[in-house]
Amino acid sequence: MHKPGAEPGDLILLVDDDPEIRQLIGDFLAQHGFRVAEAADGAGMDRQIEAERPALVVLDLMLPGEDGLAICRRLNAAGRIPVIMLSALGEETDRIVGLELGADDYLPKPCSPRELLARVRAVLRRNEGAEPSGGGAYRFAGWTFDPCRRALRSPSGVAVALSSGEVRLLAAFLERPMRVLTRDQLLDLARGTDSDVYDRAIDVQVSRLRKKLADHDGAELIVTVRSEGYMFSVRPVRR
Repeated sequence: MHKPGAEPGDLILLVDDDPEIRQLIGDFLAQHGFRVAEAADGAGMDRQIEAERPALVVLDLMLPGEDGLAICRRLNAAGRIPVIMLSALGEETDRIVGLELGADDYLPKPCSPRELLARVRAVLRRNEGAEPSGGGAYRFAGWTFDPCRRALRSPSGVAVALSSGEVRLLAAFLERPMRVLTRDQLLDLARGTDSDVYDRAIDVQVSRLRKKLADHDGAELIVTVRSEGYMFSVRPVRR
């Protein structure tokens, strides 16, 4: 933890093999009310998570041993800890790969600590408000989705892991079935109006969610409406 005098707040886990970057970012986040833990690689991250589950992981792409993409994929499969990925590789294709693997946001390095702080706050706000209010689990085409527990089960009973962004996206579709939602609408509903996104962000998230559904006999649940957007093609029942 940096700056012991700071008020206790959400725990942010910084995973970066550069101690100077960890120190710079960690001190800045601590000055703004967060608790901070550090790790230099995936093994260190696992130990930190075992000791205390963080509210968010700031993850460098280029790490010794297991790289950031592999770690992000593993975090996405194991649970729903939000991830902000940092990378010196700032090309759009690298951002798309990061989002495809479950990252909630992506920043090129070097990044301003103040900008990272804003992204951290935005991702935490989106996750606090991710679940729709009221009601119980959704049932559709044999599937069950409990938005409060963020739990999705296939028709055969298999638990399907969802990233926090996929949870918000599926909830947005289920709340508005059988109607076309534009990309702008989905960006606002699933990522928040305060998020800094780029043109292909929502296409990446829809593609990832659609693949997870299709892998478990959920083909064609999300339909592309050419030049307009996407539509959830069945009407769920909520109990």
